[in-house]
Amino acid sequence: MAILNGQYIHVINEDPSYEVDITDQPVEKGINLSDHVQRKPRTLSLSGFIVGDDAAQVRAIIISNMDRGNIAKYVGRNAFTGLITSFSSKHDHRAANGFSFTMTIKSVRIATNSYEGSLSTQIGTQVKGVENSGRKQANENSSSAKNNTESSKKKERNQKTNIKIESPWAEG
Repeated sequence: MAILNGQYIHVINEDPSYEVDITDQPVEKGINLSDHVQRKPRTLSLSGFIVGDDAAQVRAIIISNMDRGNIAKYVGRNAFTGLITSFSSKHDHRAANGFSFTMTIKSVRIATNSYEGSLSTQIGTQVKGVENSGRKQANENSSSAKNNTESSKKKERNQKTNIKIESPWAEG
């Protein structure tokens, strides 16, 4: 008998899995060069039975914990803490007052805030608030300024470039 978050379950198989990623780089001769190893999250696959008058409630609690992302604490032949990533149940003739199940639990690392609370009064007074000034309306003088800038741009485009006579691009 095992315990999952305070609920009793009958586990037949526990299959822990330990995996790593190994980065390989190809070389001209021989086997690839391995230069980095990174651990993957540990997983624990369980299969067994949930039986008794409260089997439906236990199933509902497990599914609710999985959907909410609550941490699962499992104690059986192995002790394991993580998130339930999959749960399936099979309701057949083998368990008259319950069902068989399979489940996978994955170890996770949960991030937390690097600071607590708000900024101190001394720092908070130095921070300028974010302002939203919105879109600015163009005034009447801006349309004449716009025409002047367009004509100056045309003049700039029409100017000839000075190329030295010795240059290979000079006309001649």
